[in-house]
Amino acid sequence: MITTQIDSPAIRDGAAIWRIARDSKTLDLNSSYSYLLWCRDFAATSAVARGADGELVGFVTGYVRPDRPRVLVVWQIAVVQEQRGQGIAAALLDALTARVAAAGGLDAVETTITPDNDASMRLFASFAQRHGAGIDRTVLFDSEHFPEGGHLPEVLFRIGPLVPLS
Repeated sequence: MITTQIDSPAIRDGAAIWRIARDSKTLDLNSSYSYLLWCRDFAATSAVARGADGELVGFVTGYVRPDRPRVLVVWQIAVVQEQRGQGIAAALLDALTARVAAAGGLDAVETTITPDNDASMRLFASFAQRHGAGIDRTVLFDSEHFPEGGHLPEVLFRIGPLVPLS
């Protein structure tokens, strides 16, 4: 595995996160402004991975559901192409969930995945297995919910209850 340092994002990381999301070719790309805001307002529930040179090689963004304060929603996760397959995405998820659990408790993780994203389904299945949790899957947003048309459904993966890693 490549040596990485995982920490919270800072505003200066917003542009790099935007570029990683853009270059992923799988994530819905948000405005660069939204990634800057995310780094400011949701840094406690997000994480970045830095390579040995300090450059960002991956990120995960998330937030705690206002109506369910012990549920972390993972919004986006991506690793630069050259670093994929090294366990960085799994390390990001584990580090982030450990941090959120330590700060206020964590019962479950939610994320949405389109049916064609096999890599994300494998990542979250592996996460559930490591944390001794089950996965409930339901369609959260059907294709017709999206105004631009042609968007695949977003399937909600609810992973829990979580067992802390030892």
